[in-house]
Amino acid sequence: MANKPVYKVIFLNQTQVYEVFCTAIYQSEMYGFIEVEEFVFGERSQLLVDPAEEKLKNEFAGVKRSYIPMHAIIRIDEVEKEGAVKVTEVKSGGDKVTPFPYGGFIPKPNE
Repeated sequence: MANKPVYKVIFLNQTQVYEVFCTAIYQSEMYGFIEVEEFVFGERSQLLVDPAEEKLKNEFAGVKRSYIPMHAIIRIDEVEKEGAVKVTEVKSGGDKVTPFPYGGFIPKPNE
């Protein structure tokens, strides 16, 4: 039996960039969303605990499927094996204004 492909998904969540690994990813039937399933977390030694990995494990504990808006996706890569998950704060450059989410289409003006 062939091994399942592993995907690295990097996306924006609030003021943080999440980097997670999963084995199933689909375009959702809900317009504008990507479905991410079967999250993969590295089995590390119990002596060494990574706070970012523990945070994401707890956040996604019991989650069967996650729907991520397309405009929040930064990058999706197919990788050979899972790596360390990461949570990174977004460097804002001092701006307090968040751009309005762009849905990927522009409605036609009424003629």
